[in-house]
Amino acid sequence: MNQIDLHTHSTASDGSCTPTELINYAARKGLSAIALTDHDTMDGIAEAKAAAERLTNEGHPIELIPGIEFSTGYEGRDIHIVGLFMDAENAYLKRRLLHFVEGRKRRNILMCEKLTAAGMPVAYDELLSEFPDSIITRAHYGRLLLKKGYVKSVKEAFDRYIGDGKPCFVSRKKISPMRAVEIIRRAGGFPVLAHPVLYHMSSAKLDALTAKLKACGLMGIEALYGTYDPSDERDMRRLADKYDLAISGGSDFHGKAKPGIDLATGTGRLFIPGDVLTEIKKRHAAMLSENESYRIRKILFTDLDETLLKTDKTISDYTFDVLKRFTEKGHFIALNTGRDKNSAYMVYNDLKLDRLKNIFVIGYNGGEIIECETGKILHKEVIPLSCVDHIQEKAAEYGVYVHAHSESHIIVPGQTKELSYYQRNVKTPTLFSEKLTDIMDEGPCKCLAIEIEDRKRLERFKEALTPWADENNITLLYSCDKLLEIFPATSGKGTAVTRLTKMLEERLGTCYLCPVAAGDEQNDISMLEAADIAIAMSNGIEAVKEAASTITEYDNNGDGLARVLEDLI
Repeated sequence: MNQIDLHTHSTASDGSCTPTELINYAARKGLSAIALTDHDTMDGIAEAKAAAERLTNEGHPIELIPGIEFSTGYEGRDIHIVGLFMDAENAYLKRRLLHFVEGRKRRNILMCEKLTAAGMPVAYDELLSEFPDSIITRAHYGRLLLKKGYVKSVKEAFDRYIGDGKPCFVSRKKISPMRAVEIIRRAGGFPVLAHPVLYHMSSAKLDALTAKLKACGLMGIEALYGTYDPSDERDMRRLADKYDLAISGGSDFHGKAKPGIDLATGTGRLFIPGDVLTEIKKRHAAMLSENESYRIRKILFTDLDETLLKTDKTISDYTFDVLKRFTEKGHFIALNTGRDKNSAYMVYNDLKLDRLKNIFVIGYNGGEIIECETGKILHKEVIPLSCVDHIQEKAAEYGVYVHAHSESHIIVPGQTKELSYYQRNVKTPTLFSEKLTDIMDEGPCKCLAIEIEDRKRLERFKEALTPWADENNITLLYSCDKLLEIFPATSGKGTAVTRLTKMLEERLGTCYLCPVAAGDEQNDISMLEAADIAIAMSNGIEAVKEAASTITEYDNNGDGLARVLEDLI
């Protein structure tokens, strides 16, 4: 009997067996090969490898396939991608996993704070002490809450406190499954779509996801799984045939953490023959020979101030070089800013980005998208002129400065200290008009309220304007503590990410272009939420960091964004 299992977990993530115990158990069950695929970590591989080598030397040969299982997010669902034949010492992979660890740590600290505030004191250090050398998941929280007597079962912990949407739950920005495939491929691994039946997607949606993943380099699919029935297996085999994917399989063994799921046999019907591994190895070898040309094209949506730009509004030679190499590889860059398009174009020219190809300017918080090489406006959203009148009237009532943006000018009633403050960095010319709309032929992409002395006055204005803004589909959003952006709800930085990405996918004839976003302020959050790779600047506000999948090690004055982009080229 040549039986294998290509999906298992140990105490390095959320399994109950140590890596050594897992390998020993696999040998007792007569397996010829086993893959250790812990969640978002390879910390158990070295121990598992040593155990497999010891057993082999003792006359009980067993092959260890080093693996990993990435937890990803796609259209509101958790999607898992398994990587087989991973190199735990790969420098690129190590950097990526370090970002996952830092993201989990931030989320876990926040969850501990929420549980403590809810009357169930849990310290982060206590959690680490209780589960040493583990990647902390919500399952660990459930076990600790049970042990401390706060709940009567792990299920109760999830149902009442730590499940999705529950009071002590803290969401974590996950990478997309397409990004997971890219990470696995770049680290030399063999990417497999894990247990697709468990996602409860319609056949059409699962087919679309599989097609997208295949286009990004997916190599296999789990057509054999611990809980599948015969019809599930047939469906997954048909999907594998359609997209020429290798068959993979595993029990998803977690030990006591998943009662009823045994190693290699799952709920009892599972059998994975060694021929499955033979075919995977054959395809993996062919994949490695083609990996030099492997690349997923990306589009970087970056904020300007305090993100791409240093505080003095310049970029270093190093950052320019990174942007140059990024675009030379066929990737795109979109300057996605709250500034008006004229100011954004000035930055584009000042930074000499006109020497690069594939550059777009998105101004007014997503209100206008322009292709720089042609100057063509690809999309535009405006505030109706009647709404501008109301905004100006309300601003006067609350003693708040407000101006509007035409295609070429800032429209403002007169020269004020607020305008002077704004024009320190924004050099767009001005036109003066007591009533803003008197000299406007069409509605502006945005209005801007500024208060440089009394933040509470700006807050009162925003609060008073909010009900009207909601009724008229207008967004009110701070871009910093002194600036309140006012723009159509149908625009926004996040909407621009989705809109331009789809436009370019259609132009390129591809089913997937990877959106990357980088920012530092509140008006950047929607952009990060819409992207598959979300980068928060280390100098950014806390809310931006919570929305990110990656936080830069260095700030905007230390080439923080460029250093992250190096791994995305």
